[in-house]
Amino acid sequence: MKKVTIIFTLLLIFILKGNGQEGMWLLSQLNQLDLNKKGLQIPVSDVYNPDKASISNAVVQLGGGTASFVSKDGLLITNHHVAFTAIQRASSIASDYLKNGFLAVKRADEIKAPGYQAQLLTGMKDVTAEVLGTASGITDPSEKAKRINAKIAAMSNALENGKEDVSVYIASNYNGKQYIQYVYKTFKDIRIVYAPPMSVGNYGGETDNWMWPRHTGDFSFMRVYVSPDGTGKEYNENNVPYHPVVFLKVADGFLKEGDFTFIIGYPGQTTRYRSSTSVHWNETINYPFAIKNYGEIIELLDEKTKNNHDGEIKVASLKKGLANVMKNYQGKVDGMRKTNFYEKKLAFEKEFVTWANSKPVTKARYGDILQREKAEYTVLEGTRERDNVFGIFQGLAGTPLAIAQQAIYLAQQKDKPESERDPGFSEKTVEGAIDGLQYTYPNYFEPVEKALMVRALKMAKELPSNQRITGLEYVFSDPSISIEQFVDNAFKTSKLGDMAYAKTILAMSAKDLETLNDPFIKMAYSIDPMATDIQNINQKFGNNVTELRKVYMDGLYEWKGTGMYPDANSSIRFTWGNVKGYKPRDAVWYDPFTTLEGVVEKDSGIEPFDAPRTLVELYKKRDFGKWANPAMKDIPVAFLSQCDITGGNSGSPVLNAKGQLIGVAFDGNYEAMISDWQYDLKLQRCIAVDIHYVMFITEKLGKAGFILDEMGVH
Repeated sequence: MKKVTIIFTLLLIFILKGNGQEGMWLLSQLNQLDLNKKGLQIPVSDVYNPDKASISNAVVQLGGGTASFVSKDGLLITNHHVAFTAIQRASSIASDYLKNGFLAVKRADEIKAPGYQAQLLTGMKDVTAEVLGTASGITDPSEKAKRINAKIAAMSNALENGKEDVSVYIASNYNGKQYIQYVYKTFKDIRIVYAPPMSVGNYGGETDNWMWPRHTGDFSFMRVYVSPDGTGKEYNENNVPYHPVVFLKVADGFLKEGDFTFIIGYPGQTTRYRSSTSVHWNETINYPFAIKNYGEIIELLDEKTKNNHDGEIKVASLKKGLANVMKNYQGKVDGMRKTNFYEKKLAFEKEFVTWANSKPVTKARYGDILQREKAEYTVLEGTRERDNVFGIFQGLAGTPLAIAQQAIYLAQQKDKPESERDPGFSEKTVEGAIDGLQYTYPNYFEPVEKALMVRALKMAKELPSNQRITGLEYVFSDPSISIEQFVDNAFKTSKLGDMAYAKTILAMSAKDLETLNDPFIKMAYSIDPMATDIQNINQKFGNNVTELRKVYMDGLYEWKGTGMYPDANSSIRFTWGNVKGYKPRDAVWYDPFTTLEGVVEKDSGIEPFDAPRTLVELYKKRDFGKWANPAMKDIPVAFLSQCDITGGNSGSPVLNAKGQLIGVAFDGNYEAMISDWQYDLKLQRCIAVDIHYVMFITEKLGKAGFILDEMGVH
C-alpha cells in the first residue's frame, strides 16, 4: 500500500487536477484552471488578455527578479533583495544606502540603479512549427540544436533590428516540444526611490533566510524612466517617468487564513520532469560541491574584508548571492534525503518502463530511453573533479582573469565569418560587454581578487594526475615561487585592475591580444584549449540529453495525458494558492501570519536582529496608524500561501481574489527547498511581505507618506 501511495503521489506531478494548486502556468493556459470556482472574484480575462489591458501588463522582469507598477508614474515595487545590487553599487562609505536605507524626497533626488533593466511583455506567440521546421529530418542532436539556435537568433534579430527598446526571448518548453516567442519593451533607466535600511529589508539575514516564521520587510520602490517620446533609453536627465497602461491598486482589506491569492511573475528554472539520473547527479555531486565551494568563498570574503567597511560594501552583493544559493542547495539536498526522493523517482520510472514495455510500439520508442540518458552521464563522471575546479576559473577566480577570458572570446568571435559565429553574436555583444564593465569594477577589491585566484590555483594544483587542467603547468613549474608570490607578481604587472584599460582590450583583435604581455591574458590563452574542449563535451552532452528528455516527455504525454505545465524558464507565469500554515515536523504547527510583535521579540540589537530603535518605539507606543489588522490588533508583517514559486519570482506581486496588491513574494520555506523538483501541497509555501507592513514602514519609519499618496492609498 505504501508503494502504491508513493507512485500515485508522483503521478500527480504529470496530471492536471481540478483541485490542485501546483503549477507555474503559462498565461495562455489560465482558462484550463477554473479559477473562479477556486476563489478568484474577477474575470480571468482581467488577469490576462492578449487583446486588452489586464493585470499581467503591470508586471515586469527586473534584475533577475520581478516587480510591478503601482502608480501611473512608473513607480515599481519589488524586493529589497532584488534591488540589493543596485543599492550596493550606489553605496559608499560616505553614503551607505545598504545599511542606512535611501529615500528620494523629490524625483530629482532619485538615483540611478546601475546596470538594471526592466522588461515589460508586449506580446507572446507560439512559434513551435517555425522553430522545429528548420531542423526537420535532422537526427543528429548537435546539428539539430545548431539549426534551432540559429533560427531562434535570426527570428529574434528580425524583431529587434532597428528597435532600441525591443527585446525578444524565444523559450523552449517541455524539453523542446514547444517554443514560445516573448516580445518585450525594455526599459534602461531605472532609479531607486525608497529602500528601507538593512535592519528592515534584510532583518534576520542569513539566519532567517528561507525560514519561517519570517519578519523581514523585504521591499523597495524604484521608478521606470523613458525618453520624452516614450522610448526605453539609458539614463538621461531629460528622461521622464513612464506611464504604464495598468498599475496595481493596494488591497482594501486584510487577508485571513484560507483566502485565495495569486501571483504573476518570472520564475527562473525548475526541473520537475527530470529523471532519477539527474536527481542522483545533483543530490550527490552537483549540489554538494557547490555548497562546499560557496561556503569557502564566503569565509574568504569575510576574512579579507574584516574591519574594512569599503571592502564589505564592494563584496556585499557577491556574498549575499552565494549565501542565498548555498542555503537553497543545502535545503534541496536535505529535502531529497529526508523524502527519499531518488528512490521515489526510481519507483515512478519502474511503472513508466512497465507501461512502455506493454506494447511493441511504445517499447521500441520508450523502453530504453532512461537507460540511454543515464549512459550520457558517464561522460561527465570521468572528469568531474577537473570540471568542478575548472568551473571556478570561469568567474570565481578573480575579475582580471574573467575579463581576459571575455576579451579572448570576443576577439575569436569577431575573427570568424558571420556564418560561423555563435548565434546572436554581433557588434552589439562587444558594445554590451564594454558597457558592462562599469558595473563590474565598482565591486573590485584587490585583496579579495588575489585571494580568489590563489584559492583557484591551489585547488588546480591538488587535482589528481589524470584530471589536471592543462595550460597551468607553467604556474607550478618553479618550486621556488609560491602560488601566493605568483599571484602577487601577476597583480603588480597586470593593468586589468583598471577599468579604462579593460575597455580597450575588449575591443582588440585576437592578434593584438596575443602581443600583450599581461599575465592574466597569458593564463586565459593557456587554458583556452581546455575550455573549448570542455565546452564542446558539455554542449554535446546537453544536446543529447535534451533530445532524450524530449522523447521521455513524449512518453509521459502518451501515458498520462497532456494537462501539464512546462518547467519554469524565466518566462512570465501564473500561480495561485490559498493562505495556509503548515506542519514542518511532529507536534509543530506554523501559523500563516507573522506580526510586528515578532519583529520586536527577535530584536537583540545585534545584526542581523537589530531592529531600528524607531521601529521598536512605534511598536511600544502602538503607533500603527491605519495599518494594523483589527483581528490581530497588530501589523501583519509576512504571510504564507500555497502559491508555487521559485527563484526569479522574488518581487512578484501577490494579489487577492479581487486582483488587488496584498503582498510581495520574497522567499520559500526551507522544508520545501526540494520544490524545484516536486511540489508538495502540505509543505511548500510562498513567503510574502504583507502590503500593510510595506505601507507602515514607508509612512512611519521612512517618513515617505508621499509615496503612498502617489499609489492612491488614502
